[in-house]
Amino acid sequence: MQNSWSISVFSLIKLLLATLRATLFYAGFVVFTVTASLVTCLLFFLPFRLLQRIATTGNYLVIQWLRLTCNIKIVVSGLDNIPTGACVVLSNHQSTWEAFYMQWFFQPANFILKRELLWIPVFGWALFLMNPIAIKRSRPASAIRYVLKQGTKRLLVGNKIVIYPEGTRIANGQLGEFKTSGAALAKQAQVPVLPVSHNSGNHWKRGQFLKTPGTIHLHIGPTIDSDLLSTREITESARNWIAESLK
Repeated sequence: MQNSWSISVFSLIKLLLATLRATLFYAGFVVFTVTASLVTCLLFFLPFRLLQRIATTGNYLVIQWLRLTCNIKIVVSGLDNIPTGACVVLSNHQSTWEAFYMQWFFQPANFILKRELLWIPVFGWALFLMNPIAIKRSRPASAIRYVLKQGTKRLLVGNKIVIYPEGTRIANGQLGEFKTSGAALAKQAQVPVLPVSHNSGNHWKRGQFLKTPGTIHLHIGPTIDSDLLSTREITESARNWIAESLK
């Protein structure tokens, strides 16, 4: 009985410490995000690439604060696979982590996101200055046409487009169906597709306040030539690589 009591006390202490770490993280998260958003809004007149470097300093600080408070590290493999010019990045989607990390990591980059995010005061305004491709999810047909048109414009100036082809966050250990709009965009703009996978859902679980210590592994795969394959073949190739790398 005494042993059972000791285990209960130990578990309670672990829970309290985990709650404290998560609270500290989110306090810093708010400070860094709001500050970076305000600075970005004030510097709206700067060229996009310079403004994005400044804006994503907040992203970098959030990731470093996550490491310090919650002991979540990041290991990246496949850096040599990243092309120097434009490409379409196709990644699995598990948590909020990739939204912050990839915007900093792949810059200059543009993201596809739901238009409602731009309505958030200060944060949404700063997000607008990052020149995202904001779509209406309620109108999928027109959204795809918009992605192809606006995405091509951004790719032609050398930016990367980051797309989560599952369309929503999927629990870790699972991989949803991939939509083909990312592959279609790559074919239209004649740029390669870069498959990327990660296990962020192990440590930043959707809908959970507490964070799980450990290492997020970001794997960057070899590029897929969009000229040689059909849209469906590109999508399947990217999904197969991501699925294999997650095993």
